[in-house]
Amino acid sequence: MSPVKAEDLVPHPCREQYAELDYCITSPPPWITTVVVAFQHYLVMLGTTVIIATILVPIMGGGHEEKAIVIQTILFLAGINTLLQVHFGTRLPAVMGGSFTYIYAAVAAVPFVTLSALGLFYFAFPGVAKCIEIGLPTLVLLLIFSEYASHYFAKGSFVFGRCAVLVTVIIVWIFAEILTAAGAYDERNPVTQFSCRTDSSGLIHAAPWVRFPYPFQWGYPIFCAQDCFAMMAASFASLIESTGTLIAVSRYAGATFVPPSVFARGIGWQGISIILDGMCGTLTGTAASVENCGLLALTRVGSRRVIKISALFMIFFSLFGKFGAILASIPLPIFSALYCVLFAYSAAAGLCFLQYCNLNTRRSKFILGISLFLGLSIPQYFREFETFYGFGPAHTRSLAFNVIVNVIFSSPATVAAILAYLLDCTHLYWEPHVRRDRGWLWLEKFKSYRHDGRSEEFYALPYGMSRYFPSL
Repeated sequence: MSPVKAEDLVPHPCREQYAELDYCITSPPPWITTVVVAFQHYLVMLGTTVIIATILVPIMGGGHEEKAIVIQTILFLAGINTLLQVHFGTRLPAVMGGSFTYIYAAVAAVPFVTLSALGLFYFAFPGVAKCIEIGLPTLVLLLIFSEYASHYFAKGSFVFGRCAVLVTVIIVWIFAEILTAAGAYDERNPVTQFSCRTDSSGLIHAAPWVRFPYPFQWGYPIFCAQDCFAMMAASFASLIESTGTLIAVSRYAGATFVPPSVFARGIGWQGISIILDGMCGTLTGTAASVENCGLLALTRVGSRRVIKISALFMIFFSLFGKFGAILASIPLPIFSALYCVLFAYSAAAGLCFLQYCNLNTRRSKFILGISLFLGLSIPQYFREFETFYGFGPAHTRSLAFNVIVNVIFSSPATVAAILAYLLDCTHLYWEPHVRRDRGWLWLEKFKSYRHDGRSEEFYALPYGMSRYFPSL
């Protein structure tokens, strides 16, 4: 082994932008790559949509036909909201989809065990284990194709480098079809059949050929004060989760840190999206899609154009229901296996910002450790409590108060963000070295849109609108 050189012992320098990209936010790839990667973004978002509809529709008394309509509506609004957010909002290549945060508020008083049985909190490996013979091969193949074949066996391959998700889903889906046709699940219990069979969703026969979602399609809304407060709590938690996802997207898209004014634009359009969702009765709000953030890292394509094409796929498959229903019938363990990898990439994006902090100080270790630990532990307590008792730790005569507390403290991102912010702004804040140790000096120039020339490149409004609305 050669001796260690002095320059090899120098710490890695901090980087404001992610360099391992083939196409960044402003550099679209060739059209074939654009269309294929865009379809993959639609595909991974479809799994979340199906899970949301699978949870909500039976509780509300609906069947396969209503489930198909809800899926179409969510897809249609997700496409519209994604186009609005990418074009006029944050301008980041982020897919906007349904948020699980709203489900608790929508079904409050319903026993939590009902949600647990359908897999609300079982996105990743627990969902894989529901049909291990389908889920595990999906996870293994995706890792082999995306992390090994594309770097070692077939370096630079378009199939494995850009289309690993699509190739994996096609292979395992065919395998699942063969198992279903061969009768491998005919004698299994109903839960296993629901997870493993490719013909158990009932969506293909129930979905209409052509249908246009429209406002008040389920009837006119009924307003209740306590329900409004409950949804406001869900919106607060969803907003925090979306903010973290958008920061991760900016990282994997090759952009700089998002200025506050750009976040304000995104929040404004997210509010409009929530109103549109409420009018059409999806009850899922709109949030930045975590799984699509992971796909940006996996494909190394952070182009804004890709996400716009993906939004068009959502709108097309929502209008022509039969075609979308075929894809929506993919067994959910396949999507769960994809999330094992995609969620991991999204979580890793947050670690990138720790490079600006001094991790050798006791203060930094304390704030990071307690916010991460309690951010996982407190929501777990709320979930276990509700699973056992059928209601949350907040159990008063006010249903609105119960939902507000239970929704907020059941969100790991929300709990961790609140704790980290409060501790960072109070613990030894007056010490002179803290301002540098906490890493905010690196982000000072992004506080204002005009302090960094790259903000115009990544976040400027289209059609010269930034000249007329300089504050945005």
